[in-house]
Amino acid sequence: MSRPARTPPNSVSARLLGILDVFSADTPLLTLSDISRHTGLALTTTHRLVGELTGWGALERDADGRYRIGLRLWEVGSLAPRSVTIRDSALPFVEDLYSATHQHAQLAVLDGHEVVYLERISGRDAVKVSSRIGGRLPLHATGVGLVLLAHADSQVQEDVLRGPLTRYSRRTIAEPELLRVTLAAVRRDGFAVSDGQIEPHVLSVAAPVRGADDEVVAAVSVVVPAEGTESRLLIPVVRAAARGISRVLGAPSARSLPRSVRRERHAPGQAPR
Repeated sequence: MSRPARTPPNSVSARLLGILDVFSADTPLLTLSDISRHTGLALTTTHRLVGELTGWGALERDADGRYRIGLRLWEVGSLAPRSVTIRDSALPFVEDLYSATHQHAQLAVLDGHEVVYLERISGRDAVKVSSRIGGRLPLHATGVGLVLLAHADSQVQEDVLRGPLTRYSRRTIAEPELLRVTLAAVRRDGFAVSDGQIEPHVLSVAAPVRGADDEVVAAVSVVVPAEGTESRLLIPVVRAAARGISRVLGAPSARSLPRSVRRERHAPGQAPR
């Protein structure tokens, strides 16, 4: 999908960022002319700024003269504290989730009105999905998105509910009132199920991850084929993983047993029955 040309920004920094912004999963490789057209910058200006970005390592030039995002940006991005702390704490539990399904196990955070994926572990024969590490997807149509939106600031919720709510399939929750009811259920139940909302053949089960102040800081999920899958069998596994990550992050609510768990007590000298 081609992007319309933009009005060139005035500052140099804004122009540099604008150049980086034209790269996406759909357009990972661009020629100098492509970049000039997408940014609205003159070709000579584009050539100079792209040269500076390439020299620093933000862009790389392949043998055909096309440009792509460079590894230096990945190095810088990997230093983001929210990404590092949550991802490092979550990785063992995400690996366990993958072991339970051999499909996709994912970790995501809220950024603006979108989900950003920090981690994904996938099997070789896993169902095809749109998500990718570093990628973004809408809040209202993904399992992790529903969890994050349900626990987001009220202003963020109202902004998303006002729409537009893009419909990706016939199962996408694109009606504000239905979405509002769904978010209430997510808060009540402690998990979200997204069944075919973006890809009709995919089902996702997600649960919230809480930080040291017990606020929801991320969401973890498994993504599996919708056909032949019973979501109720995945819910306990996903919730246990989310609780484990929350405990590592210091969430007070994750330090005690859930209310549904009964701890048996025995009198001194009395053997358990």
